[in-house]
Amino acid sequence: MSTGAWVVVAAVTLALVLGLWRASTDGRFSGARAVHRTEAAEAQAPVDAAGATPAGAALVATVGGSLGERATLLQFSSAFCAPCRATRRVLGEVADLVDGVAHVEVDAEHHLDATREFGILRTPTTVVLDPDGREVTRASGAPSRDQVLTALAQV
Repeated sequence: MSTGAWVVVAAVTLALVLGLWRASTDGRFSGARAVHRTEAAEAQAPVDAAGATPAGAALVATVGGSLGERATLLQFSSAFCAPCRATRRVLGEVADLVDGVAHVEVDAEHHLDATREFGILRTPTTVVLDPDGREVTRASGAPSRDQVLTALAQV
């Protein structure tokens, strides 16, 4: 085999491995990460019992939404993102199905500070917040309805 053929085989193999890895992790919820709040966001959200404003509560207040009594599905999306539309539909369906769950969508392009603060690297990203606005878990990519319901069971 020539060198060119080996390069093609290696490139196809690498693309296949990366594609399979991404397909297996897309929409899967993982643990929460620390979020650093800005002073402006803290001023707009309620303060919890410990005296600190949860970052999720601050962002939900900033975009004009309200926290759910049980949980909030915070979706970071962008205008030209097809998976974002599918995620919006799934999260809206789950919010209608499960009592006390709210769905709040954040346009990542119009809220760049929050996007950076939450460490959002791609859209859609779904962050599950507890009733106080603290992050419980998150999924990068379009989660299925079953994945969202399983994540809500953690709250």
